[in-house]
Amino acid sequence: MTNGERRLGSDAYDERGRVRKKHYERELARLQVELVKLQQWVRETGHRVVVLFEGRDAAGKGGAIERIAAKTNPRIVRTVALGVPSDRERTQWYFQRYVEQLPAAGEITLFDRSWYNRAGVERVMGFATEEEVAEFFRTAPQFEQMLQRAGIQLIKYWFSVSDEEQERRFRARAEDPVKRWKLSPMDVASWERWEDYSRAKDDMFAHTDTDASPWWVVDGEIKRNARLNCIAHLLEQIPYEDVTGEQVDLPLRPPASHADRPPMEQQRFVPRRY
Repeated sequence: MTNGERRLGSDAYDERGRVRKKHYERELARLQVELVKLQQWVRETGHRVVVLFEGRDAAGKGGAIERIAAKTNPRIVRTVALGVPSDRERTQWYFQRYVEQLPAAGEITLFDRSWYNRAGVERVMGFATEEEVAEFFRTAPQFEQMLQRAGIQLIKYWFSVSDEEQERRFRARAEDPVKRWKLSPMDVASWERWEDYSRAKDDMFAHTDTDASPWWVVDGEIKRNARLNCIAHLLEQIPYEDVTGEQVDLPLRPPASHADRPPMEQQRFVPRRY
């Protein structure tokens, strides 16, 4: 995997090659300003963007999505993380429930896992038959071409992490009561079936990594670096311009009226415990 030219000086990295915290926070803040500019350009031009985030469990997809969405307007930059399909959805055309989440003009949709569930977890865990997987491989490239012909820009990211690092993160989740909810039975099963998921990923890439709709692999071994790399790359994929406009000057507030207001003692305040 190529690293490319690093944007920060050597003093910005620790002995592991991880971006040091102060440099990470400064660079993340700069990139988030650019994401706001991107958001405004998308809204004004009516551009439509779909970004897929796939990869190993605990590879860092969620953290990257959170940083992308943190400073943007959720009405414009929407995160979609669909749950288990309902009985009705299981009888629909496979792509149908994802189509309902596609962006309108001036929107960006971030899919935290997507229609590629069929090629990954559904296949490995036996929720889809090999015939259904084969049909998915035939139709997924056609479906993505339909989106692109309709004017939707599609960007696909695969977050990669080693088995040793995944195990370390799983164990950290198991020990931390705040993160324990992230460690689902499906995650444990994915750990036990590492080789099956590896083969499924390779097969998925063989069928769906095309010049028209490529997979971009994010090295997720170091979370901070992965987030910065992913955001910087995402910004490079969209030809946005800064259309945020001039700084807004607030006018003077009009003088307060002398209208009677009820006494504050009649309101119920949250106790000041802190």
